[in-house]
Amino acid sequence: MRERGYAGRIVLVGEEDHPPYERPPLSKDFLVSGKDPAGTYLFTIEKLHRLDIDVRRASTAVGIDRSGHELLLRSGEKIPYDRLLLATGARPRRLSNPGADLKGIHYLRTIEDSVRIRQSLGAAKHLLVVGGGWIGLEVAAAAIALGVGVTLVEAGDQLCGRSLPKATAAYFQELHARRGVDVRLNAKLTALEGNDTVERAIFADGHSVQTAIVVVGVGVEPNVELAAGCGLSVDNGIVVDETTRTSDPYIFAAGDVASHPVDRVGLRHRLETWHNAQNQGIAAAKAMLDEDSRYRELPWFWSDQFDLNFQLLGIPRRADDIYVKGNCDVGRFVQFFVAGERINAVAAFNSPREVREAKRMMLANSPIDKTALTNLPKVQ
Repeated sequence: MRERGYAGRIVLVGEEDHPPYERPPLSKDFLVSGKDPAGTYLFTIEKLHRLDIDVRRASTAVGIDRSGHELLLRSGEKIPYDRLLLATGARPRRLSNPGADLKGIHYLRTIEDSVRIRQSLGAAKHLLVVGGGWIGLEVAAAAIALGVGVTLVEAGDQLCGRSLPKATAAYFQELHARRGVDVRLNAKLTALEGNDTVERAIFADGHSVQTAIVVVGVGVEPNVELAAGCGLSVDNGIVVDETTRTSDPYIFAAGDVASHPVDRVGLRHRLETWHNAQNQGIAAAKAMLDEDSRYRELPWFWSDQFDLNFQLLGIPRRADDIYVKGNCDVGRFVQFFVAGERINAVAAFNSPREVREAKRMMLANSPIDKTALTNLPKVQ
């Protein structure tokens, strides 16, 4: 907003005691290196002050008075607004099994979470990861890099079941198994046991895993309480249109908490990615300044695990045909997810250049050259 010439008052309210920071490193480089958390900061406090932004760290918003255009803080202070942006993100979904409150059980969302896990791994011989999604896989890769043995358990019949088809997820299962991760699918956790600190995990089939440290990555829940409390439309996130406006024209939402329409898919999605948080926030800033702004970007996501850089462009569908370009055996290949004559998504394994070309093709939204794909092996 400052870059676009807005000179009015800007108040930034954040529950954490850090300035805004990037979350992706928390399960990647930062977790392995244990470097100074300041390396993840988007802006220093000094820069925010130079931008004349009123930063309220360690402050919690507890209510919105839509008729009075005021945000209520837990401290009792009321902050007036002409435009209000809700970028409240999401929180890790918690286990409800017996023993879920034992010490040694961790969730990863904040800098403090990452620091605690790193400290625990420093003295650990074995880590149990509960959940075979992106957080679980990245934490498992980080632990292996630190010399810690890992068992990763997933209740479903594949890894990354919410975002990948089985043909793609199978590569990650093989990758982790080759690096020494004990991957167990269809492993339904029933209880955690121990005296004060976790010692073992019990599963529905009667098996158990001995461990003194557990990292749980079983999804997140959007922080919609502020929105729901003041009557905004909520449906698996705060419902927004393509301008990031909520059901109240003076309130906007962006990032993990926003449920927005995705052009290419024709459905409403809530995207939990760095790319979406950054660019949807930019779109929201323009919309709050009454510019004609529409957020219509292709979903894009990346993950670093071991020596693999994985990128996913678009949203694959279960019914898509999958064509492969490259060599799976050497870990450099691309999967094209095709429906009819359109590419719905592209999964790139150590192939960043292919992503740029695929993005151009997808944005053109024109029928693909089928002959270019018919020579590629098709995954059933």
